[in-house]
Amino acid sequence: MANTTFSGPVRSEDGFKAISKNATTGAITELSTYGGAPVSLADADVTLTNATHSGRVLLVPNGGQDNTYTLPAPVAGSVFRFVYAGGAADATDAIIVTPGNSNFYIGGVTFLDTDNAISAVFSDGNSNSSIQINVPAGFDVTIAGIDSTNYQIFGTVTSATAPAFADQ
Repeated sequence: MANTTFSGPVRSEDGFKAISKNATTGAITELSTYGGAPVSLADADVTLTNATHSGRVLLVPNGGQDNTYTLPAPVAGSVFRFVYAGGAADATDAIIVTPGNSNFYIGGVTFLDTDNAISAVFSDGNSNSSIQINVPAGFDVTIAGIDSTNYQIFGTVTSATAPAFADQ
């Protein structure tokens, strides 16, 4: 299909979807949904999918326990934005992991210490597949698929305890 140019507004009642098509098999993979409402994540461990979660704001609750959010296998163009939605500083942790150590993070987050210090926390760029956001007062972290192996990570975390990258 050729490119299409619109001269007026384009409207959709259910948002727009970004997809990729496998040149060999013709299989369609949904990458992101744009314009969809935020997704309130459960106060539980959650396995994310591109179709439901990519391209939308993911609201992370004030947890009753440490919750692990597992990303799908990286796909270039998928984007997951995690935002803390609690009404007070959390006493538990949000842990965001890739499917395994062969899918790792590149980049880091800015740590805004509630004791008035600012620093940066970085992944090792070659095996860290987990970020633990410790007892957050707030965070806004974006994770983007850059190829079929890696995720780029960036954003801010506010807490009294620094976030930590690790291998799973």
